[in-house]
Amino acid sequence: MPYVLKRALFQLFVCVSCLACTKSFKVVPPAPLPSPFVVKGADIGWLPQMEGSGFKFYNDLGVEPDCFQLLKANGINTVRLRTWVNPSNDKINGHCSKQETVDLAVRANRYGMKVMIDFHYSDSWADPGQQRKPAAWVGHDFSTLLKDVYDYTAEVILLLKTNGVTPDWVQIGNEISSGMLFPDGSINNWSQLIQLTNKGYEAVKVISPKTKVVLHIDQGNNNTRCRWWFDNAQTNGAKYDVIGLSYYPYWLAGSPDYTLSIEDFGNNLLDLVSRYSKEVMVVEVGGESAKPQNTYDMLVAVQKKVLAVPQNKGLGVIYWEPEGARSWSGYALSAWGDDGKSTLALKAFLVK
Repeated sequence: MPYVLKRALFQLFVCVSCLACTKSFKVVPPAPLPSPFVVKGADIGWLPQMEGSGFKFYNDLGVEPDCFQLLKANGINTVRLRTWVNPSNDKINGHCSKQETVDLAVRANRYGMKVMIDFHYSDSWADPGQQRKPAAWVGHDFSTLLKDVYDYTAEVILLLKTNGVTPDWVQIGNEISSGMLFPDGSINNWSQLIQLTNKGYEAVKVISPKTKVVLHIDQGNNNTRCRWWFDNAQTNGAKYDVIGLSYYPYWLAGSPDYTLSIEDFGNNLLDLVSRYSKEVMVVEVGGESAKPQNTYDMLVAVQKKVLAVPQNKGLGVIYWEPEGARSWSGYALSAWGDDGKSTLALKAFLVK
């Protein structure tokens, strides 16, 4: 994910006039998508903390159902859940321990949803700007760090299995464009980075052979960057099943308007699938909650590009924390209003 600091800075720049205009948007129906989508997903790691702090979720009639029901009513069939090693109890930057993640996966399973587990291999956020080791692993030599990754990954997958959940996908690291578990697994040492990701892969496959393993980087519209990263991964013997991408037009320098990058994004998907013979999935996407029509249009466009990938190798699209209303989280790229109701943006997943 983009840095928490970036989220805070973004909030400062959202103008009051934009908030006011959300009350009078006009819905422009898009052209229908050509076929059923495999993954229409939501990353919902904040949900238990939101519920625990008293945030209320409502449908359009003002009724207060389980948030999972609201997500399903908007077409969501998959949840993505992060897990942190020894997190704090901070409501925004903590929780998501292995047991909390398993408990949320069990809830998703009861609603018939597919599950993706996102291993950050940290005690809090991991992204291109920060890939801190869990405090308990600091000081471990590289061979011990390999064992840490294997053991922790296996422990979580086994705990899920014991609780009746078989994850459909598992991410080994989160937005690891710059590497993971710094400094040992940074891109300054590709061999060590791929040894670490392969240990995660092996742990998943031993316990859950049918679970697909994802390697995830950001800037899903940037073909040069993606080729560079996955070429290096391939050269160093990376084991994985799916290419996972983030695509946040707002954070792209010089091109916050998704129409300026959507063609590059679509062309990148086609190239990656052809070049590496892997499936591809957008595991993080988001748009401004204050501009629901624009975010809706962007989501429809993203789904179309993923669906255009040949041989059904475009697996789907996952929105990052759609339920994480800004009034609670301070995050301005959710798909939820401060009134506890989902915005128009989330209805993009209902488009057939």
